[in-house]
Amino acid sequence: MNWTVFDGFGIQANYERLKELQRMGELNTRMTIEDFAANLSGEYYNLIRQKIRLHNLLSSLELSKERLRIVEQRYFIGSMSRLDLQQAQVDYNSDSSKVLNQREVVHRSRIRLNELMALDNVEEQIQIQDSIIFPNPFLDEADLWKNTQATNAALLVAQKNKRLSELDYKRAKSRRFPYLSLNAGYGYTANWNEVGTTELQQRLGLNYGITLGVNLFDGMNRRREQRNARLQIQNSELRKQELELSLRADMSNLWMAYQNNLDLWELEKSNLTAAQEYYAIAIDRYRLGDLSGIELREAQNNLLEAEERRSIAEYNTKLCEISLLQLSGQILTFNE
Repeated sequence: MNWTVFDGFGIQANYERLKELQRMGELNTRMTIEDFAANLSGEYYNLIRQKIRLHNLLSSLELSKERLRIVEQRYFIGSMSRLDLQQAQVDYNSDSSKVLNQREVVHRSRIRLNELMALDNVEEQIQIQDSIIFPNPFLDEADLWKNTQATNAALLVAQKNKRLSELDYKRAKSRRFPYLSLNAGYGYTANWNEVGTTELQQRLGLNYGITLGVNLFDGMNRRREQRNARLQIQNSELRKQELELSLRADMSNLWMAYQNNLDLWELEKSNLTAAQEYYAIAIDRYRLGDLSGIELREAQNNLLEAEERRSIAEYNTKLCEISLLQLSGQILTFNE
């Protein structure tokens, strides 16, 4: 039996290295889970956005249906031409086609969400709790960056890589120190005496010892290993600094996009209110015969476009919010 008591702190370095590798494995697992959570959240809100768009298209279809009803009545009493009737019918059919296409988009988004959740039946009609997208307008850039520096998984992995390089250097340095080992053994021997006798000699014995040594020369391998380990520490530090700079740039870009989309969201809410009021006036004038079908259609399209722009602004703001939370290591607490 041989037991190394001291090897110049190499044993401690190896033990610490194993612990760091375990923590790195946990961080890599966490990064995978965070990516999944971000993708799942993004697809969830995409499904909501597509359902909102379907609702808007259905509302627009109802407006076209009402217009077609008015035109048909006036055509039969002779106050509108067949051209007006055909135009109203074409617009109604066009809106019907958009609704059918959007239902397909909603279906694909639902299947994608079910697929991400690994449901056996990907066509299952899951119940969505939210019917609107409401971004969080209260994020704070300073807090997000502070959390990024403290909990971002990729940055923590970079720190662990540097720590592993430091432990490799410590392990290389340990070969400069003496080593101490204990050895012990227990033996049993049996010998027959010379030929013609039946006497058996048996021996039982315990032996032990201490070995103290030092590596005097190993072909300059120790110096080479230490030099390489120091270079690896420097490279690890540079990679960590580069990653931190990249994260700072990502944070700045995402924050700017988040702020811009928040402003767009507020602007499009105001535009939608104006478009709704404009359409209400337009349909009243149309019923009175004071507005053409083309002008009413323009008001209707303006309303639909305003609803779509608001929905896109909400969705894009939410995506920025999700990305910021993922970057700052908080995505797993999202919507808790």
